[in-house]
Amino acid sequence: MPTLKIAHESWPIAGSFTISRGSKTSAEVVVVTLEEGGAIGRGECVPYAHYGETVESVTAAIEGLRRDIENGINREALRTSMPAGAARNAIDCALWDLAAKRSGRPAWLMAGLPELKPLVTAYTLSLASAEAMGEQAARYADRPLLKLKLGTGDGDIARLKAVRRAAPDSRLIVDANEGWTPDQLPDLFRACAELGVELIEQPLPALDDSPLAGIERPVAVCADEAVHDLQTLDGLVGKYDAVNIKLDKTGGLTEALLLAQAAADRNMRIMVGCMLATSLAMAPAMIVAQRAAVVDLDGPLLLARDREPGIRFEGSTMFPPPPELWG
Repeated sequence: MPTLKIAHESWPIAGSFTISRGSKTSAEVVVVTLEEGGAIGRGECVPYAHYGETVESVTAAIEGLRRDIENGINREALRTSMPAGAARNAIDCALWDLAAKRSGRPAWLMAGLPELKPLVTAYTLSLASAEAMGEQAARYADRPLLKLKLGTGDGDIARLKAVRRAAPDSRLIVDANEGWTPDQLPDLFRACAELGVELIEQPLPALDDSPLAGIERPVAVCADEAVHDLQTLDGLVGKYDAVNIKLDKTGGLTEALLLAQAAADRNMRIMVGCMLATSLAMAPAMIVAQRAAVVDLDGPLLLARDREPGIRFEGSTMFPPPPELWG
C-alpha cells in the first residue's frame, strides 16, 4: 500500500501576473507524493481562492482521506470520495503517476491514447493598460497564439486594438474572467470578431450567464468558471460553444478525460487550460490536450524557474514530459 506525503511549495512568478480579480507574484501549489514498492508518483494542484480553496483547506482535505489513500484507493473510488477540485486533482494525478511508474507503462498508454505529440500553447498577456499590453504583445509577437487577460469592459477594446497592432500575425484568444456585463457584450463581441479573436473565455459571471443564450455570438464563447466536472456540462449547452478543461476544476485527469469526451459528444470545442503552476501540473493536462482545439498550458513559462527536469519548451511549442517528471 502507498505512503502519502503532502507538501506546500511556493514558486516565484517572473514579475507579476494580473487578471481582473487581482495580481499575484508567486504560484502556491500543493504536491501529493505516493510511494509504494520503491516507485514514486506525484501530483500537483493549485488551491484557488475564487472557489473557496486555500493551501490549508486543500491540505486538510487530502489529509482527511489519508486512510483511504494508504489503503490503496483507486481512481474511480476517489471520484466518489471527494468533490471535484484541487485536492482531488493532486491525489488523482499522483495515482496515475504511481501506476505508470509501477507498471512501466506510460500514462498516455494507460489512458488508451496514442503517443503524445508536441503541442503549441497560448502565451498569456497580463491585464494592464492598453499601452502596456501593446508593449507586452510587441515583445511576444513571434508567439503564434496569444491570450489576453481582459475583463474590465471599459478600455478592453482599446487593449485589443493595441495588442493586434503590435502582434498582427498572432492568433488571439481573450479571457474576460467573468468581468463583462450583458449590455457590453454586443460591442465587445463585434470588436473581437473584427480584430480576429478566435475564442472568448467566460465573458459573464458563471452564475449569471443566461444572457449568452439569447445573443448572437460571432466569436466562439468558452465556459471556464462555469464548467467544472461532468455534472456541470449539460447546463452550458446553448450558452457556450466550447469548454475550458482544467484539472484543478475537474478534480484530476480521470474526470478531465470523461469531460472531454462528453463535450465532444455535444459538439462543443475543447480547450485545455491551467492555473499558474509548474511542469508537474502541466504534464497530465497534456494528455487531455492532445484532442483540444486550443491549448493554454503556459504556466511554467510565466514562472521565474521551473522544476528540473521539467517540460521542454521551444518558444510556444511544448514537448511531452520526461517520465522522470510525471507519467
